[in-house]
Amino acid sequence: MKNIVFMGTPDFAVGTLEALLASEYTVSAVFTQPDKPKGRKGELTPSPVKQCAIAHGIPVYQPKRIRDPENMVFLRNLEPDVIVVVAFGQIIPKEILELPPCGCINVHGSLLPKYRGAAPIQWSIIDGETHTGVTTMYMDEGVDTGDILLQEATPISPEETGGSLFKRLSAMGAQLLIRTLHGLEDQSITPIHQPAESPTPYAGMLTRKDGEIDWSKDAASIDCRIRGLLPWPGAYTLLDGKQLKIWSVGVSADAQDDPSMEAGMPGTVVAADDTGLLVKTGKGSIRIREMQLEGKKRMTADAFLRGCRITPGTRLGQ
Repeated sequence: MKNIVFMGTPDFAVGTLEALLASEYTVSAVFTQPDKPKGRKGELTPSPVKQCAIAHGIPVYQPKRIRDPENMVFLRNLEPDVIVVVAFGQIIPKEILELPPCGCINVHGSLLPKYRGAAPIQWSIIDGETHTGVTTMYMDEGVDTGDILLQEATPISPEETGGSLFKRLSAMGAQLLIRTLHGLEDQSITPIHQPAESPTPYAGMLTRKDGEIDWSKDAASIDCRIRGLLPWPGAYTLLDGKQLKIWSVGVSADAQDDPSMEAGMPGTVVAADDTGLLVKTGKGSIRIREMQLEGKKRMTADAFLRGCRITPGTRLGQ
């Protein structure tokens, strides 16, 4: 199992590629998504995986459709022992899945069968999970339904964000992949078949719309959504018709224990000082400590309030 073809695209996949390049295995080629326009000028930008591969002198291929026949021919000529896939961004067809003698192995950012889908890391925080982890598995034609090889769990802290968990799981997944390859070689791993159904909803790809705060929800769930969506796509509300991105919050007292929260609709600002904007929710309150008004820079509450007057009774949201 020495000759490996790697398929991946975002930052999450870079750690695994680097771990392979530092190991005894040979990465003969890297497949990643085509360069995409980025920024106001729309300049074509290579994926993080492509940048890593080029820096190490590894041949890079960027097919628009991995299932096109010419890619199958090309992969067959590479004669990979195994194909490692980490957040590649395209569905791998059956013909490729069955090509390498040691199979296609995927690194996934959840403890399967929980959180199958494109955004398992963010959704685990949004849903208030206390633990998550990484899984290596054999790939099949389903979405994250292949036989489990190895797993490693980790707690989710109350301050965890999508960004911080992303980095931790990327590093964990890289090392788990190397352990998986070693385990398959010495036959110490027994694959475990996954159940047909997942105990959690499908972790679908996130959009900016997912970041809109529903103030009628309870404070704890709003806090989880804000943290899970950092740094992208970010959680936001509206202030006088302008988008207000929320960067940091704290969960305050339950509404039943806080007399100041008895009056007003969810989304109402009940206090505004240098510690933040205290906002009523469906249950409890949220203190917004860092925010960014549309067209402005990210600011702490005290800096924000020096340039934007907000009084108790101001309503956030639609």
